[in-house]
Amino acid sequence: MPEICTCGAELPPDARFCHKCGRPQRVEMELEVEEPKFAPVASEAAFAPPVLEPPVPPALDFHNPVAVRVGFFAASLAALLSWIPLVNLGFFIWWLSGGFLAVYLYRRRTGQFLTVGSGLRLGWITGILTFVIMTAMFTVTIVPVALNAGGMGALFEQQMRHMPAGDPNVQEALRMFQSPGGVATILSFMLVMFFALITLLATVGGALGARIVGREN
Repeated sequence: MPEICTCGAELPPDARFCHKCGRPQRVEMELEVEEPKFAPVASEAAFAPPVLEPPVPPALDFHNPVAVRVGFFAASLAALLSWIPLVNLGFFIWWLSGGFLAVYLYRRRTGQFLTVGSGLRLGWITGILTFVIMTAMFTVTIVPVALNAGGMGALFEQQMRHMPAGDPNVQEALRMFQSPGGVATILSFMLVMFFALITLLATVGGALGARIVGREN
């Protein structure tokens, strides 16, 4: 006996849907998906701690407070020793040692191993601070004496008179001291010369310090 849909349409044998109204003719059994009894184990890589990169050391410049502090201490010591009588005969050595000492103190303070380039920068900072300190010491000690002697030109002229009088360079310097413009020129030349010499020696001392105590053994 043919099957009849509720809509009245005659259905073919084993029809699952009515071809006229689309009504399902048999209850579809849903396949049950069996869930796994155990949750999948995550890989060990998912629980591995992240790899932390080593911190980048701060740059050796005037924005580095530790570098400025150790440079100022080394510069103060070098300037003082190069200014004191009887020990200032080796002022070249003191300026060189200032850069070396700054690298040593920075290595002890931070534990950071310094390359030669880093030692050069730290020595350069120390040299600039040494020049600033020595300029301040010169202003405080020499300028009052020069004022009492009649001016900076008169003070330098007195010192130059102890040199050989027949030297044409001495005579030329004495003529320059007789004018304010000449005194300013000589002072400017002396400042530039001392700045170059102090910073150069302190920079070399910093490089030597990096080679000896600032690197990993």
